[in-house]
Amino acid sequence: MIAVFYSAAHSVSAQSAYQPYSFQFYQKLNNVLYGTDTKLHTSIKPMIIGEALRPRYDSLMQLEAREQYSWGSRKLYNEHLIDIKEKEYTFYADFLPDFQLGRDFAGGGRTTWLNTRGAQAGVTIENRFSLYVNFFENQGVFPGYLDDYIFTHTVTPGQGYGKTFYDDPKKKDWMYGSAALSYTVDEYLNVTLAYDKNFIGDGYRSVLLSDVSSNYTALKFTGKLGNVQYFSMWTYMLDPMHPRSLDSVARAGDNWKWGTFQYLDWNVNNRFSVGFFQSVVWGSRNAAGRRGSDFNYYNPIVVMRPVELTNTSSPGKMHLGLNTKYKALRNLTVYGQFLLGEFNAKEIFAGNGYVNNKWAAQLGFRGFDAFGIKDLNFLAEYNTARPYTYAHFDPVSNYSNYGQPLAHPWGANFREMVGILNYSYRRFDFSFQGTWGQFGTDPDSLANFGGDIFQSHDTPQRVYGNYIGQGVGNNLLYADGKISYLLNPKYNLRIEAGATYRRHGIPEKGSHHQTGMLTLGLRSSFRNFYYDF
Repeated sequence: MIAVFYSAAHSVSAQSAYQPYSFQFYQKLNNVLYGTDTKLHTSIKPMIIGEALRPRYDSLMQLEAREQYSWGSRKLYNEHLIDIKEKEYTFYADFLPDFQLGRDFAGGGRTTWLNTRGAQAGVTIENRFSLYVNFFENQGVFPGYLDDYIFTHTVTPGQGYGKTFYDDPKKKDWMYGSAALSYTVDEYLNVTLAYDKNFIGDGYRSVLLSDVSSNYTALKFTGKLGNVQYFSMWTYMLDPMHPRSLDSVARAGDNWKWGTFQYLDWNVNNRFSVGFFQSVVWGSRNAAGRRGSDFNYYNPIVVMRPVELTNTSSPGKMHLGLNTKYKALRNLTVYGQFLLGEFNAKEIFAGNGYVNNKWAAQLGFRGFDAFGIKDLNFLAEYNTARPYTYAHFDPVSNYSNYGQPLAHPWGANFREMVGILNYSYRRFDFSFQGTWGQFGTDPDSLANFGGDIFQSHDTPQRVYGNYIGQGVGNNLLYADGKISYLLNPKYNLRIEAGATYRRHGIPEKGSHHQTGMLTLGLRSSFRNFYYDF
């Protein structure tokens, strides 16, 4: 979760710090997060860097002592641009550049580039209050498959509205920002109002709640008592590209949507943990009078509304889920998730592909210090979702935000395997990711085979005989490698070179699309954007 306990980072304990979520950075904390000698809550991200993580975190944030160097050298390599620390308050601010230049050799010889100018600032007051903001102004040219996605959906993946220039259709323009206002009531409870993203899970993907979509407004309560951590969140989201489609009369607010999310995480012991998840997403009351909310949606108790799982006409999209992990070896953790949408007890065991048996699952393992090599991290996971799993009767009340899924970027009706390697040596970082997957799409706009979660689940192609990957079969191979040299760990300023290969094939049509890119850039900030779809 984004900005949870943010004020605790500077107030409740001198041994705590807030760290924005970045998968690449969090891999570097694996030896503490998933070590058998610690019992930490790891599934809600980003997390607070407490006493257990502090030595490892400090070693990453202060790679070399440079106090003897000039002001310019210290600011470049180890300090915030502005950094004020007083007894009653602190303040810091940074310029966040993200400049990239690339060439897509397989996609028609397109030159790609990114011109991002950003800034961040953080304030804490005494022991309880904090404010964090960042803002980015962006222009860029993407590879062909992303260019097509932005033009079709009017969404820059994970970053909101994407504008296409009519005089230069390849060029895109967009803005992106985050904010978090946090108050720590006491050592057991934090309240945060944020415009940001959230992630629940221990893998690279999440079938429960991920940070794939754009930012949204959220009021969050996070508490901890003993070995139990409880998270409850109320959200306000938008879906401007998919307003209510079932009514002939539209009105303001038809693309508003709301959601509540609860997660209870229990660390049974140093090796085993289990978490229970519940969510409800619903649209505003529409022009035809269809109710959009229910008082019970605001119930913060986990697993209190399972009746919704059997009610396909409920105004809210309900999900229940399970997240668990087990530290099988000193440096190896097995993890998994299971999400349940709707089900029919009679049909679910019949094996006949009933349309309303909707579920998604994840199974993976991750570890650190592979083959005895310090800071060599690895991950392998399998993700799948049945057709229609995240869809609802109306697009605005499905499991999405701003035109993208709240879980997996492929929506539903897919299976996927992901492998990731990360290695760090001093200021050098090396990473490699490989993804292979199959998913089903619709042959035309009138078909609904369950992969497009923005279609109504009231219009399935068939009631029985549904299976994962149905419809038009698609195969995707995605490989990405990066090498970077870290300049300033405080805001992840780095020089980065990358290579990407993507092959999207549709055997039924005998077609495929390839992207083969090389990139070089000066990058900064801790942010996750998913282009591997």
